[in-house]
Amino acid sequence: MKILNSTSLSETIDLNVEQSPVWELILGIAGFTHEQLRHTFELDEEWKAAQETMPVSLTELLKRIEETNLWYGMLLLQNEFAAVSVQDFSNQLTEASSTALYSCLLPYYDRRQEALKKELAAAPEQTELWEQYAGLFQDHDYLEGYIHEIHQLSQTEITELITKVLEEWEKWITTKEDWNKWLQALSFEQKQHRHLDATAPEAEIQRVTGGVDYLPEPSIWTVKLVPQVSYRPWVLTIRTADTKLFFYPLKEEYLLEPGVPSKELVSGHKALGDELRLKLLFQLQKSPLSLQELSVQFNISKTTLHHQLALLKAAKFISADKGVYSINSGKLEDFSSQLTRYLEIRE
Repeated sequence: MKILNSTSLSETIDLNVEQSPVWELILGIAGFTHEQLRHTFELDEEWKAAQETMPVSLTELLKRIEETNLWYGMLLLQNEFAAVSVQDFSNQLTEASSTALYSCLLPYYDRRQEALKKELAAAPEQTELWEQYAGLFQDHDYLEGYIHEIHQLSQTEITELITKVLEEWEKWITTKEDWNKWLQALSFEQKQHRHLDATAPEAEIQRVTGGVDYLPEPSIWTVKLVPQVSYRPWVLTIRTADTKLFFYPLKEEYLLEPGVPSKELVSGHKALGDELRLKLLFQLQKSPLSLQELSVQFNISKTTLHHQLALLKAAKFISADKGVYSINSGKLEDFSSQLTRYLEIRE
């Protein structure tokens, strides 16, 4: 049997770090209006303290966002627009056709339902299509209700609500003294990761985000890593038909005053400040090992060894999968860079 083997270039995903003030503004609105999780956000106490300075009109707009979960649609729109300013975002939103708007706003379900989604976007007056598509998300925490809400609003109402809340939130949040520092830090983070290795997306995503595990998915050709402050300490994940977005928390060190080390830097050095733990890293650098194998090799009880490994794991220098420990080389390299940056800041 003769086999003709025509070689072709292997395809890789488009992987990049994307930053814009618009992303941060929308994520601030998302965090502020997230009633169930808001108490866990790092900025919650600050938001509460500053809420008295918030105009009544903004408070009412944010209440509407909370009721409709329209922050989700705003993130989907920004993914499409890649706007660099609120004015840019508003211009593109105003110019969008009805079909384009609903194509963005409707959440992705799966490939089999893309035809239904396109049909609905092209004919938003068909109530039965809305009911059918919303029913797909009946087990989701909020997307079924979100679809019903945008069905109740006209295109003009959606456009006006999104535009007004973005404009008023920007006016309010940009009066805070940390806002410009956030933007500078986010811009620096993007510049730090201008060149990513798209041939090793799993490792790169884990390195940049500080630990997100990603398994390639069918039909995903673009992965966007969006650094953020407002949604800390959470990682927010959204996908469209062909794009995966990870909104990951900006490193703490970027938000500290000069000369103040991050908790991560301090805890990391504590984890490394022990002869046995350094020896464990040396062995794991060679190859992954189980607890039993390490116990035999070091002639130490599993209980003692487990404690030492837990400290290294807490510092994210190692990871464990089904009882087998392996080293996170990227994390060690990043930790070394953190120390360099911190010492440069002190100078």
